[in-house]
Amino acid sequence: MEVFVANGFHGAAMDEIAETAHVSKPVLYQHFPSKRELYMALLDSHLATLTDQMLTALNSTSDNKERVQAVMRAYYRFIAGDDQAHRLVFESDLINDPDVSSRLETFNRTFADAVAKVIAEDTKLPPLEAQLLGRGLAGMAQVSARYWLETDGDLDLDVASDLIYRLAWRGISRFPKES
Repeated sequence: MEVFVANGFHGAAMDEIAETAHVSKPVLYQHFPSKRELYMALLDSHLATLTDQMLTALNSTSDNKERVQAVMRAYYRFIAGDDQAHRLVFESDLINDPDVSSRLETFNRTFADAVAKVIAEDTKLPPLEAQLLGRGLAGMAQVSARYWLETDGDLDLDVASDLIYRLAWRGISRFPKES
């Protein structure tokens, strides 16, 4: 992953990947027949981790205000991770590749659907409207967390995620609740 993050997919060489992983190039090819398959395995692994973190945060409580806070914090923590997995996921030079974009869309849909389900149950909004709100909240988390990362720690993670959680909660909590 270090090599893909530093050089991008196209700039990454299997020789450098093998050296960084402390394995021989033949051993690397035994596990991954191509650089693309290695990249896709890494992408799948990080998307699975992010999906699990988001769904765990979403399902951590039945209190919607706490849900929004937990999801925002979890997203920021993923982005802040020392392994820079977010760069592999969101800043890839393969972002327009159909296999990569399909995997990203699957993540976005899974996360937004889970959020939309909670919104629809709580507000009785039609599914399409709840889905749009779910996508909006997911996008807010992604874009703001990536911007926060660019500030190089000038704003504490908890402060930053709390600001966005409060913004999101003030918006989403205004939707009518049905008994």
